[in-house]
Amino acid sequence: MEAFLIRQAVFEANDPARFLDGIRRVGERCRTRIICLDADRLAGRAHAEAAVRGALRSVAGGNPIANTLEMESLLYAAGSRQCSVATQFGIHAGTNRSYVLLAPPVEAAWEALAGCMEFVEQDWDRLTGEKRRWLSEAFAITEEELAAVGRERFRDLVLERVALLSVSR
Repeated sequence: MEAFLIRQAVFEANDPARFLDGIRRVGERCRTRIICLDADRLAGRAHAEAAVRGALRSVAGGNPIANTLEMESLLYAAGSRQCSVATQFGIHAGTNRSYVLLAPPVEAAWEALAGCMEFVEQDWDRLTGEKRRWLSEAFAITEEELAAVGRERFRDLVLERVALLSVSR
């Protein structure tokens, strides 16, 4: 069985804490962990996958930074040890476009989540100018660095920052 499965979803979270509490209850009932990562803050699906893989390795190795797999995943998504930075990569008040990950994947959990979110198949990997600017600032990617490696490797630089969290403990 796969360690996790990822789907894209759109949902409203008028009260993020209450929304998270609801999906946490679904996870407990279905014996899975539910991780929501803000697609508008990520460099695509590969970024979400890298964050969760890093978090799973960290937890399995007995050396996590955070107390939960969900927060550990947010820390990896942010490439940061700071929870205040990491929460920017989770859900927020209002409409969310989110990569939703179940670890392990449980069909009953997907069915329960369908009651509070709409699963979609769209191309969220495109890096717009606005998203590049935000990611450049969030991950301290400089113009000099982009000039050295090439602008087409932008996503690779973000993924490198995610991977470096394991090293910078």
